[in-house]
Parts: sequence; structure tokens; C-alpha cells
Amino acid sequence: MDEDRGPAFGAVAERIARVGPVPFGEYVEAALSGPEGFFTRGGGAGRRADFLTSPEVGPLFGAVVARALDAEWERLGSPDPFVVVEAGAGRGSLAKAILDADPSCAPALRYVLAERSPSLRTAAEQLLVVEPAANVLGGVGGDDGDAPAPAGTGTGPVVAVLDDLPAVTFSGVVLANELLDNLPFDLVERSATGWEEVRVGVRGDRLVEVLVVAEGGLAREADALAPDAAVGARIPVQRGTREWLSRALGLLVAGRVVVVDYADDTASLAARPWQEWLRTYRSHGRAGHPLEAPGTADITCEVAVDQLAVVRSPDLDRPQAEWLDSHGIDLLVEHAKERWRAGAHVGDLAALAARSRVGEADALRDPAGLGAFRVLEWQVG
Repeated sequence: MDEDRGPAFGAVAERIARVGPVPFGEYVEAALSGPEGFFTRGGGAGRRADFLTSPEVGPLFGAVVARALDAEWERLGSPDPFVVVEAGAGRGSLAKAILDADPSCAPALRYVLAERSPSLRTAAEQLLVVEPAANVLGGVGGDDGDAPAPAGTGTGPVVAVLDDLPAVTFSGVVLANELLDNLPFDLVERSATGWEEVRVGVRGDRLVEVLVVAEGGLAREADALAPDAAVGARIPVQRGTREWLSRALGLLVAGRVVVVDYADDTASLAARPWQEWLRTYRSHGRAGHPLEAPGTADITCEVAVDQLAVVRSPDLDRPQAEWLDSHGIDLLVEHAKERWRAGAHVGDLAALAARSRVGEADALRDPAGLGAFRVLEWQVG
């Protein structure tokens, strides 16, 4: 198999040969999370990887998230245990920054990294001190007499790594930083007579788009989401994000779901060129068409907030810059400046690290960059 076609090409082409052109979401799943998918093979965020997310800018983002977790812990009455599940945790960069910030909730904290990619789970286990999931989640979800004793009563923080969201309910936070944009979605295009589904087929040695009449349910959903879409407009139908939100909300007895991602609404997406909101990344730059070399690039789609609202409208929806301000990023930066002023004259390494926080804050709040992310929150209890 020619490597130029991408490591996931063979599996996708074989599937198409058996069943015909596949839905776009099925292709995205194979290209990102299949046996030879981008994330399965270890692609993802990091300064030496394919794209940069807020946690990879530096530890400041994690320090602000730690303050947000403390605020939720206090709102819930300082429970012990206090469970935080980070979905799509990658290599564990955000988890490490949060733990290094020494949040007030740390003695009660059980931190669970949920990550599908085996290679990324391995990287997280090498970065963090982790324990078996039973040690972290035992006794959280009920009165099972066979469950291990809970790791509460001030014994935290305790960290575990799982391949999926846990199966127990808890009080705490479900956090997803740049996860929902990678969940599979259907892709449809408005035609002169209705909606057509964009499927993926094979022509010779490459993958190609195949337009078919959208089946009734998909067409009706597209009509409801973007009734005024022009001929030629495309929209994503993001059933995967809705399923994820339903699962996340169902985990919480009390607490909060927090989602950080690029976001818009479906009608606005329909009015924009589709390759503005359906993007690919490789080696810190934009890659090509989503069907090129599957398995070698990240495929992302902006999150349609109105589609999440089918499950439940967010209680809060604000730009990342505003969210960071609300949780005290300026206070952290001012403390860093004070440390820099106190230690710069002696070349103190901690002072040098503190100085970098000013640059981190600017990057995190840049309206043309990371500051354009939106933070969506759903409160339970």
C-alpha cells in the first residue's frame, strides 16, 4: 500500500468495497480512531506534535482550570470524594498542570483521564503517577459491597487512566477540552431539490466524495437545523456530540459539564465556506482535504451549539478569554509578575518561569487564536 494514501486508507477502502460508499462520520471515526487512525498512532496536541491546544501553551491554563474546579467543589459543599473526569485527555498535559497547581480540592480529588488512544494513554501513564481505576472510583457509584474502599477522607489526589468515560455516577466535573470537534458527524449538502448526504467512496487509488440523496430522517434534521441554507451550502449533523453530552450529564449526581471548543450554530455554519469549519491539521499547520491521506492528520469540525441544545441548552456559553477572566487569570499573572520582580536579579528559575505566564495569558486570550474558543457549561444540582 502506497504510504502517500495514508495508513488508514486500506481499512477504509476495504470497508467501501464491501458495503459501498460510507457515511462521512464512519470515515472520520476510522481516520482518527481506527486501528491505523491519527490518534491511535499517537498524533495529537503538543509542541512537537501536530497542533497546539491551551494546555500545551504552558501551565497557566491548567492553573486557571484548577481554580474553576475549586469553585465547583466549594459550590457542591466540598465533597470528598470529588471526581473530575477529563474526556479526551490525550497525553495528560492538562491533568499535570491542574495537579501541579495544587488546588484546594486536592485532598478530595479523584482525577480520571478518559482517552481512547492506547498510545496516548501510555504517554499519560508515563507523565503522571496513576493507580488502578478501582482505587480511584471504588465506592463512588453506590453501595456495592464488593467495591474497594473509597479513596476519600483526604487521601487525594488520586489519578487513574481509562479508555472511556467511567460507568459510575458521581459528584464532580466532566471536562472536555477540544474533544467534541473530533467526534464523528454526518455531512450534508443542500441541492436544488433537497439535501444530499456526502459519503466517502473510492476511485482508483484515492478516496472521493459521493453525493447521495439524504435519507428521510437525516434530511428532516438538516431542514430543521438550517431551513434557509442556500444551494451548495454544507452543514454537519453532529449526533456524536449529542450522544456524548447525554452520557456526560448522566454521570453526574451533582456538578458540572465543561466543554471547551471552537463553536458556532448550524445556520451560521451553513452560511460559511465548509472548509472554514471542517479543518485538518498536521505538524502545526493546516493540512489538505479531509479525504487526503487518512490517518496522517487531525480532522476537526466546529461544534454546533444549537445541536447540543437538543439534549440541553448550556447554562453558560462564553468566549474562553471571558471564562479565564472569571476564574482569576489576571490574579495568577500578577502573582507571576511579583515573583519575576523578586527573583529576576538573581536569575531564579522559578522567576523566569513566572515571567512566561504573561505571554501565556496573552496567547490564551488572543481573540484571533485560542481566545476564540467557547466554554460551554451545564450545571447539575
